[in-house]
Amino acid sequence: MDTLSYKTLSANRKTVEKQWLLVDAEGETLGRLGSKVAKLLRGKHKPDFTPHVDCGDNVIVINAEKIHLSGNKWDDKTYLRYTGFPGGQRSATAKEVLAKKPAAVVERAIKGMLPKNKLGAELFRNLKVYVGAEHNQEAQKPTVFNLKDFK
Repeated sequence: MDTLSYKTLSANRKTVEKQWLLVDAEGETLGRLGSKVAKLLRGKHKPDFTPHVDCGDNVIVINAEKIHLSGNKWDDKTYLRYTGFPGGQRSATAKEVLAKKPAAVVERAIKGMLPKNKLGAELFRNLKVYVGAEHNQEAQKPTVFNLKDFK
């Protein structure tokens, strides 16, 4: 028996086929949207997924201001940041952050579901979040991706 015919193929940067996906966030729950988009960015939906390689797709999220949060999370969910100075910890509710910068709510939810290492930072660069239905990636010809059909 030829044991070399049973090699496991591992994806690398040259063999990965990346595509552009367009996701509409209108009416989607923030956490469910974040976990599904993180899977797409990571490449876990592909049969040749390799944990240490960026084998995910490029994802464009539109209508970031039309996301949904359940319960009292618009008032109870707080986002913390630190200015770098003593006593410089600032907090804002989800409603305040959405009013000031709607894309930041979606970006932060997705970034929290990616790996906390160099690969996670590289994967996060493959994400584009836009407020409204217009985006700047028409030249890449993104395919519309329905999150309702994706598990």
